Amino acid sequence: ELSSQRKFDEIKKANQAAAKKLVEDQLSSSSEDDDEDAEGKQGKILANTFTIYTSQTDGDASELERTRQYMNEAFQSGAMTCLICIASVKRNQAVWSCCGCFCIFHLPCIQKWAKDSLFLVSSPLTDDDFGKKDYPWPCPKCRFEYKRSETPTRYYCYCGKVEDPALDPWLVPHSCGQVCEREFKPPCGHKCLLLCHPGPCPPCPKMVTTTCFCQKAKPVPRRCSAKEWSCRLPCGRTLPCGQHTCENPCHSGNCKPCPRVSKQQCICGRQTAERLCASPQWQCDQVCGRTLPCGNHTCEQVCHAGPCGDCPRSGKRSCPCEKSKFTLPCTEDVPTCGDSCDKVLECGIHKCSQRCHRGPCEICRQEVEKQCRCGKHTKRMPCHKPYLCETKCTKIRDCQKHQCKRKCCSGNCPPCDQVCGRTLGCRNHKCPSGCHRGSCYPCPETVDVKCNCGKTVIKVPCGRERTTKPPKCKQLCSRPPTCHHPTQEKHYCHFGRCPPCRQSCQKTLTCGHLCPVSCHDEALVKQTGLHQPAGPWEQPSEPAFIQTALPCPPCEVPVSVECLGQHEVSPLPCHSAGPYSCKRLCGRLLACQNHTCMKEGHHVTKVHSNADGKKAGPECLQCEEECTKPRPSGCPHRCVLPCHPGDCPSCLQMLKIKCHCKLSILYIECLKLTCADVKERDLLTSCKNQCPKELPCGHRCKEICHSGDCPLNCNQKVKLRCPCKRLKKELQCSKIREGQVSLECDALCKEMKRKASEIKEAEAKAAIEEEKRRQQ
Repeated sequence: ELSSQRKFDEIKKANQAAAKKLVEDQLSSSSEDDDEDAEGKQGKILANTFTIYTSQTDGDASELERTRQYMNEAFQSGAMTCLICIASVKRNQAVWSCCGCFCIFHLPCIQKWAKDSLFLVSSPLTDDDFGKKDYPWPCPKCRFEYKRSETPTRYYCYCGKVEDPALDPWLVPHSCGQVCEREFKPPCGHKCLLLCHPGPCPPCPKMVTTTCFCQKAKPVPRRCSAKEWSCRLPCGRTLPCGQHTCENPCHSGNCKPCPRVSKQQCICGRQTAERLCASPQWQCDQVCGRTLPCGNHTCEQVCHAGPCGDCPRSGKRSCPCEKSKFTLPCTEDVPTCGDSCDKVLECGIHKCSQRCHRGPCEICRQEVEKQCRCGKHTKRMPCHKPYLCETKCTKIRDCQKHQCKRKCCSGNCPPCDQVCGRTLGCRNHKCPSGCHRGSCYPCPETVDVKCNCGKTVIKVPCGRERTTKPPKCKQLCSRPPTCHHPTQEKHYCHFGRCPPCRQSCQKTLTCGHLCPVSCHDEALVKQTGLHQPAGPWEQPSEPAFIQTALPCPPCEVPVSVECLGQHEVSPLPCHSAGPYSCKRLCGRLLACQNHTCMKEGHHVTKVHSNADGKKAGPECLQCEEECTKPRPSGCPHRCVLPCHPGDCPSCLQMLKIKCHCKLSILYIECLKLTCADVKERDLLTSCKNQCPKELPCGHRCKEICHSGDCPLNCNQKVKLRCPCKRLKKELQCSKIREGQVSLECDALCKEMKRKASEIKEAEAKAAIEEEKRRQQ
């Protein structure tokens, strides 16, 4: 049980520590995503806080702006920046505030700054001078000087009452939450009534009863910070001239010099001139010239007041060396005493060896052994001449970077005279100080970060303007509209382009209606085809968009329109309103009286012939179909006329036919051919030439072109031969084919056939013998 209880306690402590750390991290983290509601609440809190300073009598809001700015920066996370390390000041970090400029720094940063500043100031001092004077250190921003003893060592709240103030999310960061109670500057006897706050205290809000500057008006209650007031009546006080009174309205301080002009005498009274009453005493340029009491000399002073005084040459006068005194009349000069001069010469060591003389002593020409300033060389030379050797000092100056290089240096090398020139942490300016050791001072400049219109401004240290978000401005955007509308939609001040106009276009279209769509004067259109990739390895670039004005879309207002064929009435969009076809067939009876118009609904001009609305008009189709009426028997042609009313005309076309023998082409009127009988048709289709057909015997038919088969009685003469082809005889072809006549060989033919066979046998034997001989 004890071990489990111990484990439970350990886990409980760990959870509490983690929760506390999480809360601190959230409070110290720089939240840049503060919404407008939070900013609005902060503004209301500040406005309510300063109400007593502005809502009552003689409240001046301009004197509160500096305090308001510090309060705003304290509320906004990351707005306060340490000028030494150029980092944001978080809520849970120890800080120190300057009493001169109220700038906030990290406590370790300002401690290191003070230490380095004191070291830089005291490093060029010699051992004899060190520690004799308490050198101050300056504020990094306003250069307000603090003593060494005022170096901060502890973390206090703004008013300095509480050490290490606790982190409270309901209070201003680094505040103790108590009443400030710091004395106002300039002191008025009252104390600040705000809670512990950053920045200067606001003007004193106490009410006091005071009178005006001239004290003529009755006392009135006023703010202590504005207790001095003017009644606007003439002042009436006597001016220093003693002649006029002040005519200016009731004012503070001394009256202005009299602006009037009057005649005034100079101090000696010799001259009179018109001068301003503000400067009644003036001197003229004349020498006094009055005789002095000695009676021998005159006053040599310029215009003066009062007596001239005694003669400067009267009484006891000393000789030039001031060793002897003489009482002589003022008309005689004091003689020299003849003793040695013994005045110390300019060298401060030797004395003048001449006798008492008038005028300055000569330079010291006594030769002495002189040591140079650096102490490395000695030389005998006149005392009045300084001795500087040519040896250059090799010591490093206080900047620890450059050598002294001064000729004959005494050892107390002067500070480095070169400019540092290093770029400061802001990256905008260079260090203008002399060459020094350690880090450069932070840039003391502040930069205004403005909204686009410039009416809302926050001040940030130089170098932070790049990372600081511009302030959110509550002013309305004052840019002129870029579209055709006279005014744009109300929106707050912003950077970049104004949001696209969402007002209705309302341009008058050509049809007379107003464009109802949203404004399209600045539409973003994607550009294509600007860059062709060199290959598949090239990454596709992001599409480019240009801002251009698009034309108004077609008007969509419905308009009632009748179709061309007058079949129906339909509502159509205005941009396409006009005669239209309803896609129905016209249906009007054509002039052929056989067909109707097959065109889609179209416009028809009404004439007297089609006034009933059923007959075709000039715009209807002309019937182009062929005549479909039956033709006479045997006529292969159609009617030459298009579709027509009544009977068809006679066919006058020529028939192209072949004759009976199929060799000639004949052209015969269709009417003659269809009206002829069989015999006339055979005559008409004959070409009147010999029939080209062959008879079975192989001879050509001797008849005229005819129909049907050719006759078989061939009368052609042909030659008939015997079997040996020696005998021949001419006979009719028909008799030979019938086998009625034949021709036989005679005895001579048989003898010639026998002799030929014998010769052939002899040649065969000779050939056999020749073959045998060749083989042997």
